Amino acid sequence: MQALRAHGVGIGTGETVDAGHALEAVGFSERERMREALAATLLHREGQRALFDRIFDLYFPQTAGTSSSGASEDFDTGALRERLAAALAADDRQAMNLLAGEAVGGLGAYGSSPGSDGWSSYQTLARLRPETLLARVRAAVREAAADDGTEFADRLTDDEIRRRIEAFRERVRTEARRRVAERQGRDQVARRAVAGTADSVDFLLAGREQLLELRRTVQPLARRLATRLAARRRRAARGTIDLRRTLRGSLSTGGVPVRPVLRRRRPGRPELVLLCDVSGSVAGFANFTMLLVRALHDQFSRVRVFAFVNQVDEVTGLIAQGAPDPAGLGARILAEAALTSWHGQSDYGTALGEFAERYADAVGPRTAVFILGDARTNNADPNLAALRLIADRARRVCWLNPEQPSLWSTGDSAALAYAELVEMHPCRNARQLGELVGRLLPV
Repeated sequence: MQALRAHGVGIGTGETVDAGHALEAVGFSERERMREALAATLLHREGQRALFDRIFDLYFPQTAGTSSSGASEDFDTGALRERLAAALAADDRQAMNLLAGEAVGGLGAYGSSPGSDGWSSYQTLARLRPETLLARVRAAVREAAADDGTEFADRLTDDEIRRRIEAFRERVRTEARRRVAERQGRDQVARRAVAGTADSVDFLLAGREQLLELRRTVQPLARRLATRLAARRRRAARGTIDLRRTLRGSLSTGGVPVRPVLRRRRPGRPELVLLCDVSGSVAGFANFTMLLVRALHDQFSRVRVFAFVNQVDEVTGLIAQGAPDPAGLGARILAEAALTSWHGQSDYGTALGEFAERYADAVGPRTAVFILGDARTNNADPNLAALRLIADRARRVCWLNPEQPSLWSTGDSAALAYAELVEMHPCRNARQLGELVGRLLPV
């Protein structure tokens, strides 16, 4: 449970007690029953299941014990591929588990000394190449179907075979992690070698599938943030103590301020302006944030969104509530907004200057401005004067940077120069983004 908590799965006392009761009911003799019982009591979201399975396989392995020796020179990869093709065609999961262990033991070992030996799933899969077995397995499946008098559509057959191959690849990864854990310790491997949930994935390193999973977390994250912002707004509505009226009221109690009088604040919602770099690797970070703000639209009196590469254009209408195809938001913005001139590299100095000149009316004393980007200027003028002008007009300016702070002083980054004028916050994943939005937005 500690490993799950370290990867962002919220497990409290209630879930721990429920898990104990579930294990007491199902027992410890059947591993898969244990897996399902723990998953049902500990997990809250569908996206957490893949993480849970990896950690469960690490702490409750199906097999144990490894050889410390490397791969044998006469290891027969061809014979292993033949047996794997047969197991894939029959969807024999028990055989695939055994073959994954043989493959890692025979092809995945590296290092030359007991202290440095390890096991690599990447090396195993690169040598075994199970994805090249598709045609062979398809022929075996067709032959078995013909013997049974059934027919399969080619596409359905191929999709099912690819699913089985990917399941075998995951078995190989699990087996490699298990063997490494036997040597280095499960806690260390769980901390370093198991990918976390979608909301902990680095924006700059997220692949296509991880970005798709991130988009599915937008609505739950928006609901949590809306609840938090509403609670902050209720508390802030009470205002601060009105000293004059409190002292006047204390005359009836001998000068003791028994009943403090609070200043009532005007109810109101803040204005929000997003200024987003949508170029290159930071585009995924900007797109996710824009989707989150769209889901939080009701929490603000006005929201305006601007995107840029080396030119600025307003894209508020493109992310308006109810706009179709959120997955294609980035492509829509690049296709319909005027964001680039003659080159496609981001130019923060030009973009900030154009925003300050053309859209100064978007920023006022009730406006919170969030600037999203890595602050890498491609060695162009950072235009600090334009940022200073925006900061002077706004209530608050926060720069969310998806790069780690240790990189802010490297290469063409102007992050430290910008940080002298506005608040610069590292924002590397969705979890950090939610915490920052909930903490930085004015009420």
